[in-house]
Amino acid sequence: MLPPPIGAIGKIIRSFIIDMKKKFIYTIFVISVLLNLILIPYVGYRLYKDRLNNDIFKLNAYAWANSQLKIPEVNENRVVFIGNSITENWVHLRYKFFVDNNYVCRGKGGQTSSLMRLRFRQDVIELYPKVVVINAGINDIAEKTGEYDPVFTMDNIKSMVELADMNGIKVILVSLLPCKGHGWEPIKDVPEKIDKLNEHIKIYAAEKGYYYLDLNTPMRDSENGMINSYSLDGLHPNEEGYKKIMEPLVQKAIDNILNKNDKNE
Repeated sequence: MLPPPIGAIGKIIRSFIIDMKKKFIYTIFVISVLLNLILIPYVGYRLYKDRLNNDIFKLNAYAWANSQLKIPEVNENRVVFIGNSITENWVHLRYKFFVDNNYVCRGKGGQTSSLMRLRFRQDVIELYPKVVVINAGINDIAEKTGEYDPVFTMDNIKSMVELADMNGIKVILVSLLPCKGHGWEPIKDVPEKIDKLNEHIKIYAAEKGYYYLDLNTPMRDSENGMINSYSLDGLHPNEEGYKKIMEPLVQKAIDNILNKNDKNE
């Protein structure tokens, strides 16, 4: 039998190559689809799990720092400040104030009263302070974790106070600082909400015998905002605000409570 002509062989080879290309492309397509069907759910699951593990609400932000703190001596007057970015910025701008006075900062930016309540045990009670300074509420008004409900906010503050009280920790309740809104549109009537919440905190403190510290009045301008020379951005104090206004007043409040406690003992 004679072999096929050269032209016929070429056609067969070209046909074979084209057929193989089609099969290869089809195979790659099928593999790609299968990999996507497998990988997309897996990647989604990993992202979800990682998000849970990443502590998105920063409830464990101070876990390592807490582990490094020793139990205070019997005569040691440890004071813990718990709050939001106003408290957190305080130690950043005025670190020496905290170190020199044995004060511990446990402020975390963006947190509402409910988030502070959730971490109150590990960030306050288990540090065994004699005094806790609580500054909560401004991020509730800013609706960082949901619609603002002053009753819910006060309940969270009361829960923190009661937890402190049950563990023999003296309480200083700090007023919300003045603010006109800080770009929180469409949230309205921010100064009015601040004043009302401060009044609720003040009344509660008076009824229960806790120390209420008014930092709003000395930081307030004629338009119900924060005095410009004491403010970074209308919401957060600058170094002068902490140093000249807030520190002398909070120091006086802490000294009064500790001296009163010593007399009772």
